[in-house]
Amino acid sequence: MKKKKALKITLLIFGILLVAVLAVGLYFYNDIRSTADRMYEPLTDRQGSSPIREQTLEAGEPISILLAGVDHTPGREEDVVGRSDTIIVMTLNPNDGTTKMLSIPRDTRTEIVGRGTTEKINHAHAYGGAEMLINSVENAFNIPIDHYAGINMEGFTRLINAFDGVTVYNDFAFSMDGNQFQEGNIHLNGEQALLYSRMRYDDPRGDAGRANRQRDIIEALMDEAVSLNSVTRAGEILDVLGSTVRTDLALGDMWSYQSDYRSALGTVEQIEVNYTGQTINGLWYAIVSDEEKARIRDEMRGHLELN
Repeated sequence: MKKKKALKITLLIFGILLVAVLAVGLYFYNDIRSTADRMYEPLTDRQGSSPIREQTLEAGEPISILLAGVDHTPGREEDVVGRSDTIIVMTLNPNDGTTKMLSIPRDTRTEIVGRGTTEKINHAHAYGGAEMLINSVENAFNIPIDHYAGINMEGFTRLINAFDGVTVYNDFAFSMDGNQFQEGNIHLNGEQALLYSRMRYDDPRGDAGRANRQRDIIEALMDEAVSLNSVTRAGEILDVLGSTVRTDLALGDMWSYQSDYRSALGTVEQIEVNYTGQTINGLWYAIVSDEEKARIRDEMRGHLELN
């Protein structure tokens, strides 16, 4: 079940156009092309693959993609672009039919490349967008990042509403901002789903519990996306995707990659970063040791078939 949920997270962010739209793609090709153009946001310092690769990335070779869920908080200067609330490095190896997903804690203390400061890694996107986040992740873990896909988390509310809500199973009852979430199967609109996925302080599992609820929401959304009911609301869904998703992959790349790397989704493995918590100058950080960074580097670069 954990691998199934991990795969659906991947498809939602990286393949959101291919999954949520392919169900209606044969009927709305022009709208899909327009949406892909709106989503397209090239990275100025890259030419199709990471500059820290030892060789040029060729079609069909193992590839890496940085997935980011961007949380916009109005009113703070550094949040004009938005902090990355979720950071996942995904490597796809079509040669052995496997995918690895590395979840990087958003509070990881590291150098913010291009700013010259040491802060929480999720600040990088707020300061310098996708490119600063990519550069900071590469610098911290020495993993080449070939492509990027990000979604504005606030856009989830509109997307979920476009599907008339989602149904999830809630492990325990809780309340948040005047909303009651009962134990058992519950149907949530977009606003309720966002609250449900963000609650952590009343959860004994903390961030782990919040991550589980986010995966539940995404899984339910994916079930809705591939259902025939989504066809009648294709226009609204495409509009939400175009306004909330940004990627350096053009439509042609998406179609090509969908074919070249589909086999890599046969087995999906989640990788977690081990860290210790430390408070520095009043702020809590996730501290990742050099040994842990080396372990992660070796595993991810090995999966990319790099020395």
